[in-house]
Amino acid sequence: MSGCCAAHSSPRSHTGFSCGGFNTVRTRSISTATALAVLFSSAALSVVAAGTASAATAHVTSPGGIVADGPLKRVFLGDSSAGTVAVTDYSGAVLGSVGGVTGVSDLAVSDDGATVYAAAPQIHEIWAIDAATLDVRTRYTVSTSYGPRHVAFSGGKVWFTYGDQWDGDLGSVDPTVDPASGTDPVTLTQFPTEGTGSGIWGQGLLDTDPSQPGILAVGETGLSTDSMAVLDVSSGKPALVAYHNGDYTLNNGIGDIDLVPGGTQVLVNGKDRDAYADGKFKAAGSYPDGQFADVAPNGVLAQVNGGKVLTYKPGATLPLHTYDLGTSRTAALTWAPDLTKVFALVGTGVESGGYNLKVLSGPTLNNPTLTLNAPSTATRAKLLTVTGRISASVALPAGVQLQVTRTDLDSPNGKALPAVTVKADGTYSFNDTPPAGGTVTYKATYAGDTDHSAVSASDKVAVSRTATTLSLNNNGKVYSYGADVKFTAHLGTTYKNRTVEIWANPYGGDKPNKLLKTGTVDSSGNISATVDMTRDTDVTAVFKGDARYAPKTVKSTGYARVKVSTAVTKNYKKAAIGSHTYYWFHKNTSPVVTTTMTYYPGRKQRLELEVYYNGKWYATDGSPQYFALASNGKSAVSLGAPGESGIKARVRAAYINNSSGDNVNSNTYSDWKYLYFSN
Repeated sequence: MSGCCAAHSSPRSHTGFSCGGFNTVRTRSISTATALAVLFSSAALSVVAAGTASAATAHVTSPGGIVADGPLKRVFLGDSSAGTVAVTDYSGAVLGSVGGVTGVSDLAVSDDGATVYAAAPQIHEIWAIDAATLDVRTRYTVSTSYGPRHVAFSGGKVWFTYGDQWDGDLGSVDPTVDPASGTDPVTLTQFPTEGTGSGIWGQGLLDTDPSQPGILAVGETGLSTDSMAVLDVSSGKPALVAYHNGDYTLNNGIGDIDLVPGGTQVLVNGKDRDAYADGKFKAAGSYPDGQFADVAPNGVLAQVNGGKVLTYKPGATLPLHTYDLGTSRTAALTWAPDLTKVFALVGTGVESGGYNLKVLSGPTLNNPTLTLNAPSTATRAKLLTVTGRISASVALPAGVQLQVTRTDLDSPNGKALPAVTVKADGTYSFNDTPPAGGTVTYKATYAGDTDHSAVSASDKVAVSRTATTLSLNNNGKVYSYGADVKFTAHLGTTYKNRTVEIWANPYGGDKPNKLLKTGTVDSSGNISATVDMTRDTDVTAVFKGDARYAPKTVKSTGYARVKVSTAVTKNYKKAAIGSHTYYWFHKNTSPVVTTTMTYYPGRKQRLELEVYYNGKWYATDGSPQYFALASNGKSAVSLGAPGESGIKARVRAAYINNSSGDNVNSNTYSDWKYLYFSN
């Protein structure tokens, strides 16, 4: 370089030595091998046989029908997106599935529970599936361009609807006819319109009722106000029992239709009861607002209303049982034939997340409402009062008793308190003196009866605890890299718990908080753990509290320097000048200073260069500068040659917290290395 460090110059009037960084860069290439496996199989062979129940929750992406099989105690679910029919037990555990039922839209089960029928409108077929083995028995072709869409089993036949919006109709499949016999088991155009002036537009909804064999309800779907009918199919050919022409007097469109046991009513859209007689329909009352429903064989209604499923006794206005599902995305539901459960397809909460099968137990039991109110805070060992109320839409027995428990740190599994008798107005209260502090939970439970399901309620009380003392030494101290430092925690007075944890959380996101030690303090209240100080470290002592003394946590931060050294090369000798040893260089030789420092990703060393002038050391212009460390922790810097003799200089490296690219260590400086330039 030029003679920028000449002795006659002011040390601030020049740029000093030139500095060029040398880093070894290692490159690597990564090759990624991707294996793709594609499975091709025919629809008829894509069957997973029913077997042992798995823990998986039944899930469908796009609901395509739900039906419960009473004799086998199974639930069948269609998924139109996947083209599958899955089967679960009554707990909702998946037993198996059938694939290839393209666009499956509805399901029905035979009266004996032996066969499940699936409508597959995209391929214009009805599948007969063995309900026990999931074998596909028969695939019936329906000669239509639209459907079949909805299916029902009644009078020994499978009934289905098909057709476009302006030309809907009814067809049937006779499962006793073998397609190989030459006789077509599928019969179309069976809605009895000739001479009646009746008919449907669109692919109508269908429903049956086991207490009314051979009766079929039909709901039109093609208009803004829809027609509906009740048909007698017991003879194998539909006969019109009652018909309503859509004229806005009974509905503004039909989204759901159910036969009501008793043979005189249908339920429309989960809400409106319409009676039929003498071939006509008329309004006969309604349930509270709902969207759709299913009616049990005994007439109890299971209704979807927003985010809830509610059951009602026939004609009731107050719900029998209420299930809060937490989402309004319930797509379908059906009763278990034995009335013990309702099965619902409930949205996951994410619009595109599909639907899970929910099993709702005890639907014919009235579920009471129980409240319990405890004070939010209380003093340990002082009397407190808990109050509450129980109510039900079906009258409760007189003298109802509630079981009461208290859960606290002394009784983590709960301690039974005296039972409390409910007053005639449904209210109750009891007193208690909490022996333990912390979170105390009071719980009241009604066990239920022949008409009511069990119910419980609870509330939490923050009960006071005494503060203890906890300390931890060595806060703020700075240590050499790798020093083994003993941190000692001291615990004051407590009740039963004398355990303390000591944690070490090194700076930097790549190392987690680590439990160093957990144990009982000694007779002096002390416990210690050793930390290898390679980084600045937050050391934490934790007392988790007990029944009478509150938890406490204290933190002590210890600081760790880095390892740093420098090596000077290109000199021709070393010799003392005054009290310092100097590295001697010819004036046209550029010294190379190699720094070795504890490595950390993105870390840089700071290099300082000073020259001696008129009895003082001065930093050269541009000094200090930062240079990146290689992954081996080294950084080699060429200082440049001054081109003049008689120059004294010195150099050192440092790690500076934050400025060196990270904050995991504390400021550390190497020793000065002294340089002299001669001719």
